[in-house]
Amino acid sequence: MRKCRCPVSSSHLDQRIVAVKPITVPAPGRSVELQVKVTAPLSGQNLPVIVFSHGNAWSLDGYEPLVDRWAAAGFIVVQPTHLDSRRNGITWDDPRFATIWRVRIADLHAVLDGIGDILLQAGGLGTRADHERIAVVGHSWGAQTAGVILGARVLDADGVPGEDFSHSAVSAGVLIAATGTGDTLTPFAAEHLPFMRPDYSTMTTPALVVAGGKDRSQLSTRGPEWFTDAYHLSPSPKSLLAIAEGEHTLGGLAGEMAAETTDEAPARVALVADAISAYLHDAFKLNDTAWTALSNAAAADDCTWRIADR
Repeated sequence: MRKCRCPVSSSHLDQRIVAVKPITVPAPGRSVELQVKVTAPLSGQNLPVIVFSHGNAWSLDGYEPLVDRWAAAGFIVVQPTHLDSRRNGITWDDPRFATIWRVRIADLHAVLDGIGDILLQAGGLGTRADHERIAVVGHSWGAQTAGVILGARVLDADGVPGEDFSHSAVSAGVLIAATGTGDTLTPFAAEHLPFMRPDYSTMTTPALVVAGGKDRSQLSTRGPEWFTDAYHLSPSPKSLLAIAEGEHTLGGLAGEMAAETTDEAPARVALVADAISAYLHDAFKLNDTAWTALSNAAAADDCTWRIADR
């Protein structure tokens, strides 16, 4: 396959953006304060909102290559620091680790429930935000967390679906390198991450799934197709962006120089960021031009990435 140029326009990238941090969000019962960072363009009205859930060990200070590009494209982005952030020092063997997946979900609910106050504290963004157009986006563990907000459930040891944690404020989402089904977990994952058993059959909210063709997880005995389960096993409408050369960070989503980045490729990160912006503008019925152009380019050329819809 030859590399195809992403047709999404980068003309917005001269847009000036601003970030405000930390903002503390009320989260009763949490052992550490819940803090968020808000990134937004300096100008513009009726701005859609992205609530972003980071991967394991990261924080509100990660994922700037994605977040800054989204803000430049006209989104307000809210990033919480989850309890599993390395700055909190909670290891696999910490007794709190077993319930962190639930705390992560509660974090997103707290952010969504308090979005008005959060944006008010971030320089009065509340009057510039479109509160009817809110998306959740997540990477890796954050993708599973976001998926639950979109309607997915977590199966228990007997295969019984758990609670419904979906949130009515969210009308679209994006799952990047999302956990697949739990029937092929490795012994380590089964012991330490038993909650990694998503049931996507109830994830009805429109979503884009992003997966790398070289993403081989140490948590599953399956190959890269494990990360496409959220697309194949959930109800329509869903879209899939499959990037043939992408590994787990898809070129360095959390940061090009981060230790986790095994396939550093800034152009690939830009493709992921701009494709997500284009998808959400289309899903929110704001502008379908960029997403249509991206889909047409993937269909017309023998690219290193492809798009599927159903």
